[in-house]
Amino acid sequence: MKKDIHPKSSLKTKATCACGREYEVLSTMPEIHIEICSSCHPFFSGNEKIIDTAGRVERFNKRKALASTKKKK
Repeated sequence: MKKDIHPKSSLKTKATCACGREYEVLSTMPEIHIEICSSCHPFFSGNEKIIDTAGRVERFNKRKALASTKKKK
């Protein structure tokens, strides 16, 4: 491996999310601004919202309910 070609990654960096949460990470940059983190991401926070523009979710739920009533008969 060649010497002195890799940047120093031992800088303690403050990563700031748009929600205001701050993390301390190792990086080559002195400061990082991120848009989304694990505390505000819908998948990890449990606040996932289903965006239904064409009524697909409602149609799926209707088909699912119809299928379950047909199986019971």
